[in-house]
Amino acid sequence: MKIAVMSDTHDHLENIRKALEIVRQEGCEAIIHCGDLVAPFVLKELEQAKIPVHVVFGNNDGDQFLLGQTAAASNGQITIYGLLGRVEIDGVRIAFTHEGPFAEGLAATGKYDMVFFGHSHQHYHDRLGETILFNPGDVMGKDQDPGFSIVDTRNRDITRMTIR
Repeated sequence: MKIAVMSDTHDHLENIRKALEIVRQEGCEAIIHCGDLVAPFVLKELEQAKIPVHVVFGNNDGDQFLLGQTAAASNGQITIYGLLGRVEIDGVRIAFTHEGPFAEGLAATGKYDMVFFGHSHQHYHDRLGETILFNPGDVMGKDQDPGFSIVDTRNRDITRMTIR
């Protein structure tokens, strides 16, 4: 299964829409968002993908109550996990969060096959023991080309997608 992993969208609707077009073209079946959506209307955009969306809060997510209400109105398509998300997809144990140090601690436990995080706005890919530790960069495009990544759970390949 292909999963889109993104972070730090920061209300950048144009880039979000371009990212979702790539998600559709690539046949992704889920989205994992590592925080800093910022406003509830970003969830409404992600809902347009018509695939499951898994979200954690970041340090710039304003009205978490309203974000939660927006997710609840998605009929189960959008799930908000708080500060730590955990899912198993195709037998791959995945944890995701916003902050890098928290992600490093999760990876160090060895309980997960992959740990994703955001916050730094920088693409990062490493391995801690058997765990892949990964930051997809930002959709916003603050310090580098905007983008996100696609993870293939069958072979655990990660492909960086640049938004143009």
